[in-house]
Order: sequence, then C-alpha cells, then structure tokens
Amino acid sequence: MARASVKANKNIYHTTREELDLTREKASEILEGLPPERIEKIENERIIPHPEDILAMAKGYKAPHLCNHYCSHQCPIGQQYVPEIKTKDLSQIVLEMLAYLNSMQSKKDRLVEITYDGKIDNDEIDDFIYIQSELERISVAVETLQLWSEKMLAEGKIDKAEYEKRKNK
Repeated sequence: MARASVKANKNIYHTTREELDLTREKASEILEGLPPERIEKIENERIIPHPEDILAMAKGYKAPHLCNHYCSHQCPIGQQYVPEIKTKDLSQIVLEMLAYLNSMQSKKDRLVEITYDGKIDNDEIDDFIYIQSELERISVAVETLQLWSEKMLAEGKIDKAEYEKRKNK
C-alpha cells in the first residue's frame, strides 16, 4: 500500500494517484515514460504539466476528467473556452439535459425572430444573451455526458469494442 502524503491542499493529479493507492514509482510504470520525478513535480506544482502528461495520466489512471481539469484550469486557451465539467451520476446528467432542452423549446421561436435578418438589434440583445447562456448550459450537459461515457469506457463498465463498433456505423 502506498504511503499517503500528509501535504495539505493536494492537487487533482496527486489525489487521483493516491485514490488509486499508487506510489509515484508504480504510477510511472502505468504512465509509460512519465518518470516519478516528473510526477512529483506536477503534483507539487513545481512545473506545469504538458498536455501529453495529462493524457498519459487520464489514460493510465482511467480518469478522463483530468483532461477537462487541465484544459479549464491550466491551458491558457482552455481557460477562456473550455468550461469546467463536474462529474455527476447519469440520472442527474440526463435530467438536467432534459430540463435545459425543455426550457429551450419556448426560446427557439424567439431565437429565429432575433436572428432571421442576420443582425442583433439593440432591443434583441438581452433575449439573445439569455438564449446564448441557455445554449451554453445545454453544451455543458452534453460535455458532462461525454465525460461520463469516457469514464465508463475507461473503467470497462461499457464494452469499448462494442461501443466503438456501434458508434462508427
């Protein structure tokens, strides 16, 4: 069993490794080419990880949420364009998505009214901003479902071969 660190305020990479009960040496074996010293520096925030480091951790730890965390918190482009996705249960994801889609039903006609002429007039801006925010909520719900699927595939709870075969039909 790996000795747990007593360090306070561990980052997500550190806690993910410890939740798997891995030493840095064992993690290094799983992460193919990521030396224990680099893992330690990433976990202690002495270096900013490269995207390849995070991809290796996400795959090796079966933790795809690490990619979203990296993009939404550490990548300068992602910080501007990638929303943070919180891990949720499938039922919660589906219910939220349905609620957002239902709320958009009534807004779709207004969106057509606003955009049919290719410009947004001053009296349409507030409604347009509101609709944009609702669409963003739907987008986050879709990304949350995608992250859930990736986690289930990584953990073997969804048959990956069958999933890929049917997805690529």
